[in-house]
Amino acid sequence: MSAITILWADDEIDLLKPSIMYLENKGYKVIPVTNGKDAIDRVAAKGIDVVFLDESMPGLTGLQTLSRIKEINQHLPCVMITKNEEENLMEDAIGSQIADYLIKPVKPQQILSTLKKIIDNERLVTDKTTSNYQQEFQKLFMTMQDNLDYKQWAELYKKLVYWEIELNKSDSSMVEVFDAQKEEANREFNKFVIKNYKRWVNSEPGDDAPIMSHTLLKQKLLPMLKDDKPTFLILIDNLRYDQWKAIQPLVMENFKVDDEDAFYAILPTATQYARNAIFAGMMPAQIQLKFPDKWVSDDDEGGKNMHESEFLEDFLKRTLHEPIKHKYVKITNHRDGALLENNISNYLGNKLTVIVYNFVDMLSHARTEMEVLKELASDEAAYRSVAVSWFDHSPLLNALKKLAEKDVNILLTTDHGTVRVKDPSRCIGDRETTTNIRYKTGKNLQYEDKDVFVAKVPEEIGLPKSRLTSTYIFAKENKYLVYPNNYNHFVNFYKNTFQHGGISLEEMIIPVVRLSKK
Repeated sequence: MSAITILWADDEIDLLKPSIMYLENKGYKVIPVTNGKDAIDRVAAKGIDVVFLDESMPGLTGLQTLSRIKEINQHLPCVMITKNEEENLMEDAIGSQIADYLIKPVKPQQILSTLKKIIDNERLVTDKTTSNYQQEFQKLFMTMQDNLDYKQWAELYKKLVYWEIELNKSDSSMVEVFDAQKEEANREFNKFVIKNYKRWVNSEPGDDAPIMSHTLLKQKLLPMLKDDKPTFLILIDNLRYDQWKAIQPLVMENFKVDDEDAFYAILPTATQYARNAIFAGMMPAQIQLKFPDKWVSDDDEGGKNMHESEFLEDFLKRTLHEPIKHKYVKITNHRDGALLENNISNYLGNKLTVIVYNFVDMLSHARTEMEVLKELASDEAAYRSVAVSWFDHSPLLNALKKLAEKDVNILLTTDHGTVRVKDPSRCIGDRETTTNIRYKTGKNLQYEDKDVFVAKVPEEIGLPKSRLTSTYIFAKENKYLVYPNNYNHFVNFYKNTFQHGGISLEEMIIPVVRLSKK
């Protein structure tokens, strides 16, 4: 506490001696000055942790002094103290980024409370967050050991996301403990998925199964289309649940969250499979059967998501009693985003507008290839931060703000998430084996059994196969599949990158959120 130095500027400083002595007895160092010029000089000399400013000093006023202090040190916390309660004065002070505002006469306990809030806030928040997580740790651990169903797993993951964000935000010493607990959760989640996945993807309406990629639109979008309002489906590719929670405050500045849910991405948790399944309302094997000329296999040339608008058109025809006016819009670069922002009002005449926004997916892939992005998004907290920074300055947010002025329904979702991979697993395949490092399909695959979920009969889990001997393998937890050739290079190249295609909480349990005008 003795390291904290307070600069107190007041032309009647002698009258404040009792308060200064009170603070010094609490371990604070107080430097008294009687005017704004001396206050500015002391701040310029460094070593000040917080400033108390009397608003009505002769010469330089408190506000003028504050302005000069902020020029020297923008982040130095300043507290304005005044007898004047005029609203415009308070607004000027607040607009000048004061840390607090006190009305004379101030009691020593008020000063101490303000100091606690300013100086000790971060430490107090960290201590409280750490204490709360320590209490919650055992509950979360015990919950994992229960025989959870898919709803309970989604709720558990939401709790883990909450604690991950809180612990990172407060820079708690418990972050490493939490990371170990999340890894344990992923081990148990993998067992749960492998045990139930085949039943889920072959379930009939009414069966006990989660909402999944191929049932998402039927269960979440179609009920919204019964409303007279225009409906917008916005799919941000590759948006993890924790990234949604990070951008949620920006969204809620303009919208109400009417419903926040999570659904399960199908395997592979990759755009080609999961997003096509969303728009077709079918598993990939069914898509290949119905649209043999439009399904592009992993090892075939050509874009893998070129026919989503046609799959959507077919889905709407199959599920609605009458045709509706709709539009499919895909954003893959900033120019497309700017066009979306400028033209968003033109889509209000549609019953349904679908917007696919590709930035987060491109960020994930670019992060693997570019060293600068590896530094910017080195872990989950940084990855969330980059996503928030993008969203805050994106044409998508500006388009949403325009929609917030209209009476529309919005469904915001994604197709899959990503996981930060840490543990390499050796895999061998022929030349036609796919290159994705979280899943592979091919013939004569060799792999570590403990590291993968194997589908030797792909059609049993709704997946197409290009050859009679095709097998799919999906990496578990934070594993990534590496060939023996040039093994060490690729192990180091992909380690700690964000990948998708396999089984993890982060890849499979993803957000679907219904928004409406405030």
